[in-house]
Amino acid sequence: HFILFFPLLVIAHFLIAPKWRTFLLLAASYYFYMCWKAEYVILIIGSTVIDFYVAKKIHLSTNKKSKKNWLIVSLLVNLSVLFLFKYFNFFAESFADAFTLLGNPIEASRLSIILPVGISFYTFQTLSYSLDVYKGRIKPEHNFIAFLNYVSFFPQLVAGPIERATTFLPQFAQKKVFSYPQAVAGMRLILYGFFKKMVIADSIGLQVDAIYANAQDQNGITLFVASALFFVQLYADFSAYTDIARGVGKLLGFELV
Repeated sequence: HFILFFPLLVIAHFLIAPKWRTFLLLAASYYFYMCWKAEYVILIIGSTVIDFYVAKKIHLSTNKKSKKNWLIVSLLVNLSVLFLFKYFNFFAESFADAFTLLGNPIEASRLSIILPVGISFYTFQTLSYSLDVYKGRIKPEHNFIAFLNYVSFFPQLVAGPIERATTFLPQFAQKKVFSYPQAVAGMRLILYGFFKKMVIADSIGLQVDAIYANAQDQNGITLFVASALFFVQLYADFSAYTDIARGVGKLLGFELV
């Protein structure tokens, strides 16, 4: 699916008039996200809209208390959604386990919901924007489409890197021209990323999973080595995702950190 989606997007991105490119990117990003679970796009749109307008209120507030109150609105809304979808079941089960240990067993209340992909990354990205406006590092963005793109840009939506508005938002106002050297650099990064993910991280993962599956039968040295390899696996995974995201971004004319 992605092998068809991405080349067509790159071609269309550089063929259409520059004024329509942000709209194309936004449609592509939401389509990319909705391919997983369409209704959850409401969460990312809601978070984006709230922080777009809250940042304006922060900037226009004439006293520090008012600025802080609007920042609290942003924090409460975003972190509440993150807690509900990502941590509610964990804390509910931990609470129930604690009572069971004390001799008063209770049933944990669980929510039958699927964790939204990338929720941590886009939540902290929008929060970083609100905080930057609150601290006076940047002025609020007035182009709503550019801000929607800043939050939902699909190469880094699922697994980062988390981009600061100071360096990333201005790129949506820049005219993009296809650059062969930049495209080659992007493809090279993508290949590095897939190598790190599929050859290094996934190969190590097979070994680590096999050891952890029978941890009680392993000696201390084996478990120590497996734990060290697990660290390498996690690092290679996230490093790979970052390389792929940066490479995909370069092919579209964007620089990710």
